[in-house]
Amino acid sequence: MTSISDNEIPPEYHGWWRIIDTSAWGNNRLDLVGKAVISLTGYDDRLRMFALIADVNCRPTKTGVSFAWEGAWEFDPVSGTGNVKLRKDGRLSGRIRIKDGDDSTFIAERTTEPDKPIPELPQYRDKWRRRW
Repeated sequence: MTSISDNEIPPEYHGWWRIIDTSAWGNNRLDLVGKAVISLTGYDDRLRMFALIADVNCRPTKTGVSFAWEGAWEFDPVSGTGNVKLRKDGRLSGRIRIKDGDDSTFIAERTTEPDKPIPELPQYRDKWRRRW
């Protein structure tokens, strides 16, 4: 039997997860900038949902995985935290918090890595550039 180190993401959490439901923000525009996903690998993890693209730093906990994230909502910088637990049905049950803002629970199911990479974070200065 192989054991994992204290910093490795447990195999049952490791990989890509498709966010399928949020409690506070609805689901109408969940896939606005591409399929809503989060990766939990411990290396170059990403989060994408609604107009949010973020880099994720995750770590295992006694009850699941917690994460901090930093990214952009459209072009505005945002950050926050979150956590997930594995449900009996194999889905993730999680909570995501926006620093000085809202929070919501979410449900995710296992998926594969997106065919197209999640784009780099948009830069705030690009918000003010006009393209004629």
